Amino acid sequence: MDEADTKLRKAGGRLCCICNQRRAALKRPKTLEQICRECFYEVFEEEIHQVIVDNQLFKPGERIAIGASGGKDSTVLAYVLSELNQRHNYGLDLFLLSVDEGITGYRDDSLETVKRNEMQYGLPLKIVSYKDLYGWTMDEIVKMIGLKNNCTFCGVFRRQALDRGASLLKVDKLATGHNADDIAETVLLNILRGDIARLSRCTSITTGEDGPIPRCKPFKYTYEKEIMFTYAYFKRLDYFSTECIYSPNAYRGFAREFIKDLERIRPRAILDIIKSGENFRIATSTKMPEQGTCERCGYISSQKWCKACVLLEGLNRGLPKLGIGRNKGLNNDRKKDAKQTSGAKSIESKQCGTLDF
Repeated sequence: MDEADTKLRKAGGRLCCICNQRRAALKRPKTLEQICRECFYEVFEEEIHQVIVDNQLFKPGERIAIGASGGKDSTVLAYVLSELNQRHNYGLDLFLLSVDEGITGYRDDSLETVKRNEMQYGLPLKIVSYKDLYGWTMDEIVKMIGLKNNCTFCGVFRRQALDRGASLLKVDKLATGHNADDIAETVLLNILRGDIARLSRCTSITTGEDGPIPRCKPFKYTYEKEIMFTYAYFKRLDYFSTECIYSPNAYRGFAREFIKDLERIRPRAILDIIKSGENFRIATSTKMPEQGTCERCGYISSQKWCKACVLLEGLNRGLPKLGIGRNKGLNNDRKKDAKQTSGAKSIESKQCGTLDF
């Protein structure tokens, strides 16, 4: 035991288990290793690099859009991808892509963070808005639908808005900041809902190969704690930390709390759930939805109309619950709906549009 080690132990501290030189600054949630900041930065970034290489997420020369909300996940993703792209010579053209849902006091503030990230990381930024794409803001939608089902609209519209933005940027892939906690939550939600179609692909690190723009998740095995409370905090990255004002009662929140409870009991529970999801085998006799294109806007859909078009039609007719829940609305029985709504006043708005900008 050298003099530095002796002094540190007398002071009540522990040495980093990796370098055995510097004082340990944290205990990693998924490994319980006590390591210093410098070693944490190295292993954190190296793990992301290995995930990218092992899964062949990117190819040299590709244009990659990073879904940027201003939150800790997307901010760390933008920072790390920018660093790794230079360090390992990936040869990628990186862009920031943000969606403005039109939520006053939340998204307008977070977009200011993204604009600062644009300058800090030297990455071009593209912002697409619900108002421009659909003719509605989330503030307007919430006024009509209330707080109970608003996340359904936002989730469907955001997914399509990201694809539309990616199409405008002419990128090859869209990288999102979904972390291990997010994926574990999705596995549980799909089990609870009995959603076989999504259960079969929810743990895939790359999805949407049959759609307009493939999506990849470099943070698939990265814990939220390490992203936010450790890496982003120690690096002093500029991110927006306020939760959406319209999502306190979102169904996903209950799964998130359950995951946190499991993690406190068994730190590796998050990875265990992901691995379980990866090992699911769907019976060959199970009939999966056939992917086609929406007759109205051309977006990928297993129905005649995509979910966004159905929801938008409900909003425009003044019947926002038309596409909520298991009711297929226009896709199942348009004639019946037309009779029920013949007296409803039509609200003019932009249609869902086409993906060919």
